[in-house]
Amino acid sequence: MNDAHFHLIVNHLPIVGILIGILVLISAFIVKKSEVKLTAFGIFIFSAIASAFAFYTGEGAEEIVENITGISETLIHNHEEYAESFFALTLVLGAFSLIGFWTELKNYRVAKYVSILILIIALADGLMAKYVGTSGGEIRHSEIRTNSGLIPVGEDNDDE
Repeated sequence: MNDAHFHLIVNHLPIVGILIGILVLISAFIVKKSEVKLTAFGIFIFSAIASAFAFYTGEGAEEIVENITGISETLIHNHEEYAESFFALTLVLGAFSLIGFWTELKNYRVAKYVSILILIIALADGLMAKYVGTSGGEIRHSEIRTNSGLIPVGEDNDDE
């Protein structure tokens, strides 16, 4: 197994994990169960760890893929830029989830506010997951490139 193969295996874990974690955390607010919140925080922590594997195998995957005919360096660069932001935000989400886990376990008064903050971070990270996932898919899947809704990194959206 090479880095490109490993990257393809692990890169879906943080994206899907964050989306599932968001659903579980929203469910926790609805059912008002601490155990469900703890589960959501655990999913976010797992996603942060998985994002490290995805991020650090990306460079090796790039070295393999960039030598394939028809692969755009621009698409790889865009994906790399989104991946850096996604990785950073996912680590922040994981760190706050550790704090949320602790405050929820200890039943601190601030736990409710930490949980709300985690949901906000997770929603932002979920949006970032869409961009990193789509930009990664565009590298090899030309069928999704047209009208992807992505704004190339470093360019303004001048639709006026």
